[in-house]
Amino acid sequence: MNPLLVALLLGGYFLMLIVISQLTGKSATTDTFFTANRKSPWFVVAFGMIGTTISGVTFISVPGEVGNSASTYFEFIMGNLVGFWIVALVLLPVYYKLNLISIYSYLEQRFGYYTYKSGSFFFLLSRTIGAAFRMYLVAEVLQLALFDALGVPFSVTVLLSIFLIWVYTYKGGVKTIIWTDSLQTIFLLTAVILTIHYIFSSFGWSAGETMRKIYDHPYSRIFDWDVKSGKYFFKQFIAGIFVTIVMVGLDQDMMQKNLTCKSLKEAQKNMLTFSSVFVVVVGMFLMLGVLLYIFAANNGIQLPQKSDFLFPSLALNHMSLMIGIFFLLGITAANYASADSALTSLTTAFCVDFLDINKRPQEKRKRLLRLTHVSFSLLLFLVIMIFRIINDQSVVVAVFKAAGYTYGPLLGLFAFGLLTKKQVNDNLVPVIALSSPFIAWFIDAWSPELLNGYKIGFELIIINGAITFLGMLLIQKKHADS
Repeated sequence: MNPLLVALLLGGYFLMLIVISQLTGKSATTDTFFTANRKSPWFVVAFGMIGTTISGVTFISVPGEVGNSASTYFEFIMGNLVGFWIVALVLLPVYYKLNLISIYSYLEQRFGYYTYKSGSFFFLLSRTIGAAFRMYLVAEVLQLALFDALGVPFSVTVLLSIFLIWVYTYKGGVKTIIWTDSLQTIFLLTAVILTIHYIFSSFGWSAGETMRKIYDHPYSRIFDWDVKSGKYFFKQFIAGIFVTIVMVGLDQDMMQKNLTCKSLKEAQKNMLTFSSVFVVVVGMFLMLGVLLYIFAANNGIQLPQKSDFLFPSLALNHMSLMIGIFFLLGITAANYASADSALTSLTTAFCVDFLDINKRPQEKRKRLLRLTHVSFSLLLFLVIMIFRIINDQSVVVAVFKAAGYTYGPLLGLFAFGLLTKKQVNDNLVPVIALSSPFIAWFIDAWSPELLNGYKIGFELIIINGAITFLGMLLIQKKHADS
């Protein structure tokens, strides 16, 4: 694609986001930034959450991963659906009842100061890593599509990407995010649908014939019944449930949007509607992955060495200009829908949980909010640059692997709070929370030797959460049950 055309497209796209931010950021206060004054329409939140959840990782890595694991990723997505229902029916009522801004405030009310800080710390760590992974991926694509031709270093590409997020989120915060996410979801879905249509039209297939071709292809295999496999169905399904509970229900980023709805009932409608559409959308990405491999094979196109680059390579170099344009808009939208909300939620959690911003005068709140927003932007830049140096595996695997270590303690803390009535020695909780990931890493590294060849997959997050839960039992206060 012509670099000038790419620059014009991206410029027009970000101009739209900035216009939305100006409209939604009028008369914004810190309450607007954190909660959107709790006036968000549930259907707008639901539609926008599709873009947030898909992210650049799903957009690029899932179609490419089809060549490595067929469509077994859908086992995980089936578990996700159940997890969304649990979040809607179990966690949302707790958050609305307590009228929370930061969901980790629950831990303070349930256990105490140190548990509260431990929970928020692990969210900050987890979301920083996840957002950096996602932004790394889109920065690579933007570098390939535009900035390499202009001789711009990768570091400058990353800085510019993060700066653009800051520009349209610094005033309206989550209120702006809810509306920009909806726009970004439109671009994301349009890119996928048009690419699928382009591929089967190029072969002269009808829609029905395309579905048969996909169904008959070996890459469409969903179920893996090998107990020792990392893709074994029940491992994937159960892990999908718990990963969703943690990465959605215990994640300030995702819950912050839900908590902007007018009532619990509307927040639950949002979650249940979104979850159904999400499953369909991921199914489309897997279908697209199968079609991309068919397209490459039938046209004699050499596959890229890294599966993450299958979709961008074909869309930008071997398909029509229109597909290239919408791919670029789609991947940009997918990434920014995830990264902008991550930056906002990181700012919110740190301001509320560590700076006690609501106890300060309004003018001081604004200064602290701006400073925190800038600080996390710079932190994301540093983590992205580190990740570029050390990454050597598929990003979709790397994200969930990291999440298994960093989100696990959150699962254990919340599960102990919700499933028991026990109290613990609050000052010892940080020791338990920090120890759990290291124990989980040891089990993961030695699982084939310790468990007769069994390889741990996405269920790592369950193991990590269970270790934290057991640790909480060890530090419980005697005779504290009620």
